[in-house]
Amino acid sequence: MSTPFPSWWPKRRGIYLLSFLGCAGLMAFALYLQYKLAEDPCPLCIFQRMAVIVLGVVFLIASLHNPKASGNKFYSFLALLIAAVGAGIAGRHVWLQHLPKDQVPECGPGLSYLLETSPFLQIFKKALQGSGECAEMGWTYLHLSIPEWTLICFLLLGLLTLSQLWNRRA
Repeated sequence: MSTPFPSWWPKRRGIYLLSFLGCAGLMAFALYLQYKLAEDPCPLCIFQRMAVIVLGVVFLIASLHNPKASGNKFYSFLALLIAAVGAGIAGRHVWLQHLPKDQVPECGPGLSYLLETSPFLQIFKKALQGSGECAEMGWTYLHLSIPEWTLICFLLLGLLTLSQLWNRRA
C-alpha cells in the first residue's frame, strides 16, 4: 500500500526524532527565557513545560523503539493526547492574558507554597484556574506572547503526530 506522503517526507522514526528535538528546543528556549532574560514561569507556564517534557519523552521513546504499525498508532494517540492537554493549558493561558484588567483573577500563593501545603489535584485545579501573574504578558515575538507561541507549537506537534497515523514509511 502506498503512502500519501511524497518521497522526501521522513520515515516514522525521523518524524519522532524531529518532534523530540522540537520539544528539547522548546525547553531549552524556556530555560533561556527564565535564566538569561529573568522571565520567571507562572503556574500555567510550569504545567505547559511539563506537557512539553512528557511529550518529548514519548517522542524519544517512539524514536528509539521505531514501532511497527500498531505501536505507531499507540505512540501517535498518546502523543496526540498529551499535545491536546498542552494546547488546552496554553489556550487557557492565552485566554487569561486577553481578559480585561478588571476580570483577571487575583494573584494567589506561589506554586512552591501550594506544593508544600495542598494535595496535587487541588494544586492542579488551582493552577489551571490561573492567577494574576498568569495574565501578565512578558516576552513577546511578532506580537505573540510565550503562551501563544507554545499553543502554536503544541498544535504543530499535534498535526505532525496526526500525520504519523498515515505515514506507512517505517
